[in-house]
Formats: sequence, structure tokens, C-alpha cells
Amino acid sequence: MFRRTFWFTAGAAAGVWATTKVNRKIKQLTPESLAAQAADKAIETGHKLKDFALDVREGMVRREAELGGALGLDAPVDPELPVQRHFAVEAARPAPHAKRAGSAKNRPARRTLPSNSNNRNEDH
Repeated sequence: MFRRTFWFTAGAAAGVWATTKVNRKIKQLTPESLAAQAADKAIETGHKLKDFALDVREGMVRREAELGGALGLDAPVDPELPVQRHFAVEAARPAPHAKRAGSAKNRPARRTLPSNSNNRNEDH
């Protein structure tokens, strides 16, 4: 009698566990859930590409400054010449302080481009 009760309980627990796993997977595969996951990945990838582009631009500005110094292009500017170019990347803003101690989202501040885009589809 004890064996039957044990196996009945084990079978019922396995059934509940399997049903829970299947229901979770079904919810993950709904069109709304898949669309949300794809959107999150696209935004994350966009931020990574933007950070890469900013790093490349920062390196370009640094290298241009090195080459300008080596070639003597940092000499006094003639007032009749056009205004000197501005740097392509603005400095990063200081990171905001965490609101609660031990926060796992302490990320470095993002650098921004100096231009204002009129594209409404950018970084939503």
C-alpha cells in the first residue's frame, strides 16, 4: 500500500512539473512574446553598434590630433581661415548614483553624438 501511495504522489508531482514547464514554453512562443523579445534584442544591438561607432569616432579624433601634432598642424590659426573643426564625440556624462545600495545596474554613462536627429524611429 505504501508503494502505491509513493508512486502515485511521484507521478502527480511529475505531471504538475511537466504541465508547468509546457505552459511556460507556450507563453514564451506566443507572437506577442516573440515580438517583445525581438524588439529587446534589436534595441540592445543598436546600442552596441552606437557605442562601437562612438569608439571609432573617438579613435579617429585622437589619431587626427596625433597626426596634426606630428605634422605641425596645431600652429597658430590665421583669422581669415575657417573656424577649426569640432570634435565628433562629446564627453560622457557622469554616471548617475545608484538609488539603492547593491544595485546590479551600475552601468557606465553613454556618450552622445552632438547632432540632433529628426528621425522619429531612432532608439525607442
